Amino acid sequence: MNPHHLVACSHERHAGAILDIFNHAILHSTALYDYKPRTAEQMQGWFAAKRDGGFPVLGLEDEAGTLLGFASYGLFRPQPAYKYTMEHSVYIHHSQRGRGLGRVLMQALIAEARQRDVHALVGAIDAANLGSRALHEKLGFELVGQLPQVGFKFGGWLDLVLYQMLLETPLQPVDG
Repeated sequence: MNPHHLVACSHERHAGAILDIFNHAILHSTALYDYKPRTAEQMQGWFAAKRDGGFPVLGLEDEAGTLLGFASYGLFRPQPAYKYTMEHSVYIHHSQRGRGLGRVLMQALIAEARQRDVHALVGAIDAANLGSRALHEKLGFELVGQLPQVGFKFGGWLDLVLYQMLLETPLQPVDG
């Protein structure tokens, strides 16, 4: 029996758990280049932006309904010519890492991107995050760039790497 199942996350059901995952990453890692924990009010805005943009927020829950991790995407850049390119993210609760949950979420997010006619998925990853880099490479993402010393956190400079996957969609892209 599968110990987890995929869900579409909602603010009402998942905002607190996503906030906890975000804040642990902010305080204990370089997965997010933020200094201060996020607030419940910020989660309202985050979910509103996802809803208004038509962007998925996919989660994995265990049998008890506890959120184990989530993945989403949003606009890579705001200009209209980037409309087929999305920047994605995937976060796993710190107690659940190393169980293959990131792979499950990313595969579901890639399938969702194809259904929504996304052409390019871009992941911006801290260069020292070898686990995330390996996951992306196993899924077929390619390393397309490195930005040295663009962040500063925990007393040191951070390098950012960009991974990209090109999808076969949309079949008939259009300008405008």
